[in-house]
Amino acid sequence: MMIRYDVQNQTAEILFDNPPVNALSEQMLDDYLAALQRAAADDDVLAVIVGSAVPGRFCAGLNLMAIHEGEQGKVRDLLQRLYVRNVDTQFHMGKPTIAAVDGTARGGGMTLAVSCDMIVASESADFGYPEINAGVPPSIHFSHLPRIIGRHRAFELLFTGRVFDAKEAADLGLVSSVVASGQAMTAARALAATLCAKSPEVVRYGRQAFMQANDNGYRSAVQAAADSFCVAAGRPSAKEGIAAFVEKRTPVWSTKR
Repeated sequence: MMIRYDVQNQTAEILFDNPPVNALSEQMLDDYLAALQRAAADDDVLAVIVGSAVPGRFCAGLNLMAIHEGEQGKVRDLLQRLYVRNVDTQFHMGKPTIAAVDGTARGGGMTLAVSCDMIVASESADFGYPEINAGVPPSIHFSHLPRIIGRHRAFELLFTGRVFDAKEAADLGLVSSVVASGQAMTAARALAATLCAKSPEVVRYGRQAFMQANDNGYRSAVQAAADSFCVAAGRPSAKEGIAAFVEKRTPVWSTKR
């Protein structure tokens, strides 16, 4: 199993466990979504933490070879899981979710973290949207990132693909708090305990109202993002970008439209 699931102190802990970098596959995403749904259906679970059992890694995002070698239909299925089903499952959770990031989060890993209600990051965490370097647009982040940090800062991060640290993420409002290295899970558990002490009914209905108030067409945009990513993944730029990444060389981009 690439996903660990455990419940303690009324909190479900869902941990990615796919060494070395927690790259996402169809099976891993299916297991993750099943774990979220299991937590949502358990009345004894009042909060959820999403983290990693792999030291120094939260999630590296999609397995690029699966995109490079996969048929467009299979790529679309993968994106339906990561984009559409993940967002819809989080929307209907009925209980707060916390991402505990103590290491590297990239691409699809950013999608999973940002889909949670809160992000607790350690000082050793770092973030990035490297899709642009592999010849594909980070489509889903076009919808939510400008809402969180503003249009111009979002554009800069998404189109440079640069890595940024936890302090910058906090300054941008992308993470809820920053704690000492190695303490993200501890801090997330303390935050979960605070939430579990509230009225479950108030949290459930309050979260539902919060999600509806802040949706603003986001879930509709997610489907469009999945479609645009699939189209881009079939273009020559994606083939060249991903091949260059795998072969550890500089891509040679075509200027033809």
